Amino acid sequence: MSPTPLERLALFFGALPTRQGILARRLLGAEAPEDAELARALAARLAEELRPDGSVGGAFVPTVWRAHELMDLGESPAAPAVSRAIGWILERQDAPGTYGEGCDKTRHAHRTCAHWMTGFFSPGPPAERLAPVTLPNGKAFRAEPAARFVVSCLALRATLRAGFAGRRAVGRHLESLRVLAEDWTEWNGFFAPDVIVTGLHALALGGPEAQGSVEGLVDLIAAQQQLDGAWPNADLFHTLDALVSTSLPVARVAVHRALPALAERQRPDGSFGQTAQAERALIAVRALVWAA
Repeated sequence: MSPTPLERLALFFGALPTRQGILARRLLGAEAPEDAELARALAARLAEELRPDGSVGGAFVPTVWRAHELMDLGESPAAPAVSRAIGWILERQDAPGTYGEGCDKTRHAHRTCAHWMTGFFSPGPPAERLAPVTLPNGKAFRAEPAARFVVSCLALRATLRAGFAGRRAVGRHLESLRVLAEDWTEWNGFFAPDVIVTGLHALALGGPEAQGSVEGLVDLIAAQQQLDGAWPNADLFHTLDALVSTSLPVARVAVHRALPALAERQRPDGSFGQTAQAERALIAVRALVWAA
């Protein structure tokens, strides 16, 4: 009998001495005796790589992801390394180069200009090209506005995880996403599907005030699901990553329907290709365990 997708993933992560390995083994109920010490050692090593200003080499996406990694490994938001990284990120809120800067007739009509979009994080000066940018889950964004939007949402998720939902500028960022979500009624409209999915992932951490927006977006995504379980014009792993974060029953049904698409893409070693290999395998574990 062929191994199940979860059994293949258990083998893939069985001895992987990484953050993804620790998290996957925890989800699979197969934690290794040394995982607790490994998590502390990995967190210490990641913290040592931060500059005195709290950044990873002064780069936006690596610094934001470092905050996520440290919290995943059990570091408290109050821990020095997390606090420094989050502080560096917060300093870039509403700085030049944020998504939504400026205004023109088309953008104003779609509510994507400075009159509607505030509280976003700047990954760099407006004259400095950011795209293409690849998120840690392997999804790449090649258009400049989309790249600036999605990395800001990644930063918003980090600040919300760190307990900064009450910060005024963070609240403005969430409100801007809620405004956009009101217009996200078409799957292939002004906003690309993967951008909508990114917005959902951030809103999912927005608390009760964002719940209505989250429910509407999950309904939209569920309605677009194909018979094979995947989504047209959207990255499967990026979409599953966002849906799992919502904890909604409709999302769980959609994730369950996507399991055949996951199984079809899985390689004999348990992975799903070379792109963000361990991260995508971890997303698969989350989806399979959650939807079981």
